[in-house]
Amino acid sequence: MRYAMIMAGGAGTRLWPMSRKEMPKQLIKFIQTQKSTLPPTPSQREGALEMKSLLEIAAGRLEGVVPHEKRFICTSESFRTVIRRDLPEFSDERIMGEPVGRDTVNAVGFAAAVFQKLDKDAVFSVLTADHIIEPQDVFRERMDLGYKLVEADPKRLVTFSVKPTFAATGYGYVERGTPIRGVPGCEQDGKSLAFHVARFVEKPDLPRAQAYFQSGSFNWNSGMFVWKASTFLEALKKFKPESHAGMMEIQKAWGTKTQQETIARVYPNLPKISVDFAIMEPASKDKDYSICTVQMDVKWLDVGSWPTYGETLTPDASGNRTANGSGHSLIQQGKNNLIVNGGKNHTVALLGVDDLIVIHTDDATLIMPKSKAEDLKHLHGQVEERLK
Repeated sequence: MRYAMIMAGGAGTRLWPMSRKEMPKQLIKFIQTQKSTLPPTPSQREGALEMKSLLEIAAGRLEGVVPHEKRFICTSESFRTVIRRDLPEFSDERIMGEPVGRDTVNAVGFAAAVFQKLDKDAVFSVLTADHIIEPQDVFRERMDLGYKLVEADPKRLVTFSVKPTFAATGYGYVERGTPIRGVPGCEQDGKSLAFHVARFVEKPDLPRAQAYFQSGSFNWNSGMFVWKASTFLEALKKFKPESHAGMMEIQKAWGTKTQQETIARVYPNLPKISVDFAIMEPASKDKDYSICTVQMDVKWLDVGSWPTYGETLTPDASGNRTANGSGHSLIQQGKNNLIVNGGKNHTVALLGVDDLIVIHTDDATLIMPKSKAEDLKHLHGQVEERLK
């Protein structure tokens, strides 16, 4: 049976001051959605827009691929109340609450342990809660192909990769190897969609990123996967036995009176490491596993900073982008600015400035040049402490 787990435990430090410890980016209703167009075109009316959270959007992508009752969320236990309020279709037993974050290998291991207990033949996808992906039908088609690849060969560990649009240094890369044949959907109009993975490269420097981009044989690693629960747990036992031991304790307690006590005791002591480093890299060198990638020909936006958030908004003729709650924003004699005004009945006005980011909330205001957006994570901790 097919299952899905959405990872929704990130902090979103580069989206401060709107993203906070108690309300991180994936839970904020700040993404304008309008049918299947991203971003909305100028001809579309503002009244047709609907504000959703990134988590709501991620959950909606699974329509037609995984049944509702087989969809789970792995997140911080502290976010459970908000998720139950905003996504009531996710019952308590389908929210895997982490007492502390221990990176992605343990979030995935948590899901694998639970799914294997529910269904010994479970195949599950791992999805992210901080991406905008369009068009939805292509996403669903390629996700279905990922499931079919694993269902045909349970030793496959499938990742999804996206054709790069520029030489990014902040993303991991996947080098495509030989095409995979013999599984329905692997080819479309004579074009291969599934490949063996030649290698993974994590966040290269700019010269290498430019070489990868120009080669045409590298894609961005999307952070989404499909695998059989039992196969993942076997790999976890082989490459990260400490995490596997902890997951077996949690699996045994899942659904019993000791479930929460066991998770609270075991989870904080698990080794903190990503699934890419802990599983995918060593498995790619191990003959017991077949590492594959499905190419997603989609618009893929990692909403991890204010400039990327700005790409979800429609620019005016001068490249300025604004998002307002009950407040108002005004820009004159300026270009390529971003204003996100979340204050109540508050006006933000810019005059004669370019390339600024201004984020206003009820208790904090951020002003910075776009060029400093990646440095915000260094400021975040200091400012959060002062606001407590």
